[in-house]
Amino acid sequence: MAPYIAVSALSHEGLVREHNEDSLTVGPWTLCATVTTNPQTLLFPLGPPCVVAVADGLGGHPGGEVASALVARRLAADGPGLDGEEAVRAELQDCNHAVYAAAAEAPELAAMGTTVAGLVLLPEQVVAFNVGDSRVYRVTAEGLSRVSVDDSPPLPPGRRVTSMVTQTLGGSLGLTFVEPHVRATPLAAGDRYLVCSDGLTDPVPEDELAALLARSDEGEEQADGKAAFELWKAAIEAGGPDNITLALVRIGG
Repeated sequence: MAPYIAVSALSHEGLVREHNEDSLTVGPWTLCATVTTNPQTLLFPLGPPCVVAVADGLGGHPGGEVASALVARRLAADGPGLDGEEAVRAELQDCNHAVYAAAAEAPELAAMGTTVAGLVLLPEQVVAFNVGDSRVYRVTAEGLSRVSVDDSPPLPPGRRVTSMVTQTLGGSLGLTFVEPHVRATPLAAGDRYLVCSDGLTDPVPEDELAALLARSDEGEEQADGKAAFELWKAAIEAGGPDNITLALVRIGG
């Protein structure tokens, strides 16, 4: 079988927020401010650059869903041209400028912003990126490892959740430049990745995420859909305090 990418994804408002400010990009497909509980699984050939990303609009700011949708749609449109780390860095800078430009045109959207985290999947490598506290994890036979870097201050002992994010796309009244976290690693058939908003990782500890992912069959995309549902269910059972968006990515073939 030719190499391929399988992505199982869903997005949900959780149990506390009135609406969903998260957005999702999977290749040319976007899901913005929409609620799903049944994971959707999409297949793509491994070849042209394919972006999988989650954008989490800033709660407490006007237009969080506008900012996240803008970034998600821009990544979907520009994804085929993102051929390496430098292209990804430039794209995130462009997204940052685009959020500020959109906010400047509408006073009611002043200081809107979003985090973003994701992957660009290429034939020989995976480029992981993030700005903010949405996350990317790699899932291998050895377990779960975090690839992204949270833009938040260190937590005191015993505390898992922070309410402060130190870097976002947009989010201020005046243009603020960003320093995206971008990291390329070799692509390996059989590896999986989890891309998610903090609506999953704040209520669900990493060891529980790892245990849930370890239960899914390493050889079946259908199991990834079930695993995505179980991850969402864990966040809901932990109180669902925020929007929950996640994508499980498998390198197959």
